[in-house]
Amino acid sequence: MIPKQMEAFLREALPEQTWRNRLRHEGPLAFMEFRINDVDRLNRLGIHPDKLGPHLVVCMWDVREDLEVGGYLVVDNLAMGRPSMGGIRMLPTVTPAAIFNLARGMTLKNAAADLPYGGGKAGIVAPDRAISDEEHREILRRFAHLIGRYRSIYLPGPDVGTNDADMKIIAIENGIDSALSKPVDMGGNRIDELGAAAGGVVIAIDALLEQMPRLKALPQFRAMRVPKRAAMTILIQGFGAVGAHVAEMLTQLDPAPQIVGVSDAHGYLFRAEGLPVGDLLARRDARGLVTFRYFLDALVDKRSPRPDTKFSNASNDLLREDAFCFVPAAPIARYLDVDASSRPAMTVDRMGRWSMIVEGANTYSPSPARRAARLRMERTVYWQRGVVIATDFLVNSGGVIFAAQEHIIKTPDHLRFPREILGDAEAVERWLAEHQEALAELAAQRLQAGIRQREEVIRRNMKELVDFLVADPDMLPLEAAEQISITRITQRERFRPIRYIMEPLTLIEPGMPMRQAAQLLVDDPNEMLGVVREGRLLGVVTDWDITHATAQGLRDDLPVSEIMSRDVITVGPEATIPDVLQLLESHEITAMPVVDDGAVVGVISSHILTRKALTRMLQG
Repeated sequence: MIPKQMEAFLREALPEQTWRNRLRHEGPLAFMEFRINDVDRLNRLGIHPDKLGPHLVVCMWDVREDLEVGGYLVVDNLAMGRPSMGGIRMLPTVTPAAIFNLARGMTLKNAAADLPYGGGKAGIVAPDRAISDEEHREILRRFAHLIGRYRSIYLPGPDVGTNDADMKIIAIENGIDSALSKPVDMGGNRIDELGAAAGGVVIAIDALLEQMPRLKALPQFRAMRVPKRAAMTILIQGFGAVGAHVAEMLTQLDPAPQIVGVSDAHGYLFRAEGLPVGDLLARRDARGLVTFRYFLDALVDKRSPRPDTKFSNASNDLLREDAFCFVPAAPIARYLDVDASSRPAMTVDRMGRWSMIVEGANTYSPSPARRAARLRMERTVYWQRGVVIATDFLVNSGGVIFAAQEHIIKTPDHLRFPREILGDAEAVERWLAEHQEALAELAAQRLQAGIRQREEVIRRNMKELVDFLVADPDMLPLEAAEQISITRITQRERFRPIRYIMEPLTLIEPGMPMRQAAQLLVDDPNEMLGVVREGRLLGVVTDWDITHATAQGLRDDLPVSEIMSRDVITVGPEATIPDVLQLLESHEITAMPVVDDGAVVGVISSHILTRKALTRMLQG
């Protein structure tokens, strides 16, 4: 049944007429879909469409009464390619607007990572109570059936409240290629275990350090002293999955920078000469949270006092300490703000002295109010204090880069689950055991590809970030980051095959009377009819052909074979927008059939290009 908090929200947001008109049932599954032109309904859901999306918003649930299973799917933008990719968040507080914000972040992150996939996100409205492991698994299994309807445009991965084991559940139900970040026994890349996102943050820190001297061309950075890596000091807010991996990977660099401060839910530690990261990592592995435990064991003990180490149970006060680099890696949307009423971790007037911020946590939001607040913060931090900010989607894309390899490097046919065992966990486990070695080899291949692409993409992002900032002193770091992603989206849109935007061409027989063809042209928006025999194109009929025949006084019952244009310019479905524009211009035509191996598969026209692609490209 629909989760109570989800039903309450939707009943308040959407009128009964919308429920009657939009609600569709497929067996025990219920769906309400909204697209970008449903502006009023999307606004009621807290989503404000713009030039990028959303492409599709779905409210969906399982109607069976034994368990509350429901949530939302947002496919934001598919310009980079199909399907979209993004994690499944599972929390009681999930809303369509929250999922849209996350999906937009994935649109920009996937574009910044130069991945051929759009941005999407899903959210499960979790029961507002403790649930057993068995209930959790059953909720994921049923949600897999809900999102399975959209597998051509959405590929899920883990997010808050879900993990790699949950992706295995989805793969068991929908197929081995239906989920990302699967365990290694499914050929997956184990994103969390390998610290894929944290690795991207470490690469960004190192790459941005190399680029920092170029910023001295800007007045706020003229007095900046850029240290060598060994002398660079770093604060890490949030010693959790990402932050701890960042710390561990930084200590493995040669030479390694100095991690001088870390925080977790119990407080923060700071030592100007560098913290004992190895000791802290061991404590985290043993106990989870480390700061207060370290305080008790290493600082309170009179036999080994460390007066040079500071502890405070006010975690956010870490942001008052000085360091060259600050890494926000805690799940806090506003780590800095000029306005204390938004309850940020720290207000800008009290922050420490830093030179760069590399965002490990997801902080981006397309919400107009959130974005305006972020830009206000950056005007002070970047322009007045001389701190460059590497926005989250430019640097923490290591996870999605690793995950994407599970789709970029295709699963061979012989390693895909037989259809008859889908949904049968025991049969799938037996099948996996039989193919263990081959799947492990596939996982290793995907891992190496992810490592290479992560290094290349994130280093390029840091260079392009500084390129934009140096070229335009009035540009803020968030604006530069958005421009990097939007430029990639526009470029991909420009060179995307036209099979993604072509439309159906009405096909007629050569014996159809001209009068009937004329009526079809009146009703058809695509400017021409294709004349075919046994699936092969003989010619086309356009408004001009009808007008020319009428001017000659020809009978209106004449077959179209007598008046059609026979010398037809065609194009293949893999042609790009520049290819089509060149053909339309050079032949002085406005439309042409799309033909694949002799068969007509669609039509492309200047009108279709303007409506579906060129306007969006020019806006970008």
